[in-house]
Amino acid sequence: MTETSSIGKDNAPAFTWREVCLGWTLVDQPSLHVIEERMPPGTFELRHVHTSTHQFYFVLEGRATVVSDAGRFEVAAMHGIEIPPRLEHQMRNESDTDLEFLVISTRRPREDRRNV
Repeated sequence: MTETSSIGKDNAPAFTWREVCLGWTLVDQPSLHVIEERMPPGTFELRHVHTSTHQFYFVLEGRATVVSDAGRFEVAAMHGIEIPPRLEHQMRNESDTDLEFLVISTRRPREDRRNV
């Protein structure tokens, strides 16, 4: 059993991706992985797929555009979208303000991620 403590952007391990996007790993367990991310306007992640990771993106601030094989979805603040395994998808910030969101995953997503 792990010790419980408060975690947030101020004390979580941080990382940068695509040179300008930021992330903070809030939970890093084999069966639960939670990241908070910030994407500036006009940024996007590479389109990718996970073979067995189930994800839920929850927008905290801003407006996300999620493009997937299931369609194109606009996700407003305080709303989320489920990404099942084997669904090609891409998170985009097509707005003119920062996008902040949580990525909640059933496993460490980088373990089965493949860019397409």
